[in-house]
Amino acid sequence: MSGLEIERKFLVRSDDYKRMAHSSSHIRQGYICSGHGRTVRVRQRDAQGFLTIKGPSLDGGLSRYEFEKEISADEARHLFELCEPGVVEKTRYLVDFGGHTFEVDEFHADNDGLVVAEVELQAPDEPFDRPPFLGQEVTGDRRYYNGHLRLNPYKLWR
Repeated sequence: MSGLEIERKFLVRSDDYKRMAHSSSHIRQGYICSGHGRTVRVRQRDAQGFLTIKGPSLDGGLSRYEFEKEISADEARHLFELCEPGVVEKTRYLVDFGGHTFEVDEFHADNDGLVVAEVELQAPDEPFDRPPFLGQEVTGDRRYYNGHLRLNPYKLWR
């Protein structure tokens, strides 16, 4: 997959997403390099591996270029050895609501207690129905970026 990624991000205010989810997976991700809004990330989602490159956002975090390629689990395991310090672990729940799929990430380890939902859109002004578990919008707030959470984990915010 590659192209412009347009998404909005929200805090989650209840665990209703768990009963509404049609699937869930465990995700572990690390960053080979990051800086100036650009990232090269390796991710292991259950038994699959992915290499992702993201460019900087020019519109306050609403959209950015993304290139993603599936790689083998073995390749992902080796690429984790090249990662910068800090790994993000989470369970991702997929919730279909109002014609959109919401990805709800329940973070673990140093980010335990943080739950964030994202919805991908076709256009920045595309309307969408809000599921009942959505809370405050945090689109563009860098504290909630996964790359930031690995260096400044949620447990240190309190």
